[in-house]
Amino acid sequence: MKDDIIQFIKLEKHSTRDIGDKHVNGSLTVVWRDWDDIIKSHPKYVYVSSVNPGEIKGPHLHTRRDSYFVCIHGKVVFIVKDKDGKYQEAESGEDDPVLVYVPKNYPSAHMNLSKGVSRVLALADIAWRPNDDEMQNVTFDDYDWVKWKKPVF
Repeated sequence: MKDDIIQFIKLEKHSTRDIGDKHVNGSLTVVWRDWDDIIKSHPKYVYVSSVNPGEIKGPHLHTRRDSYFVCIHGKVVFIVKDKDGKYQEAESGEDDPVLVYVPKNYPSAHMNLSKGVSRVLALADIAWRPNDDEMQNVTFDDYDWVKWKKPVF
């Protein structure tokens, strides 16, 4: 696998059970294990970002940072522009988690598809510092945002 290729990785999701009567009491989603080799460099920065219903975060790109994103609450669509100028899309949410790898210098955005606040877990190979100047805002002027405007749930 090349390090500069956008990836969409389906994540493992497992039911959890009550210790008494063994009924399903929730779930567990595996995002990263050091032995999986899904994330090539161990994360140096982990954060959760929230996005309000129908809102868009980005688009922007990072000039030094490779990032992984997964929606852990609600549902979002991730949009990444590849080197050929084509848009790659993946929906990710609490019911169907998809880990999205965005290499440095690839512009990306995500849009909340749910009626409530969505939360995105991010893992990056370089930690953010308040004086960093490695993020560049861009525009996706030719992207069809309207197709996502109707909330999914």
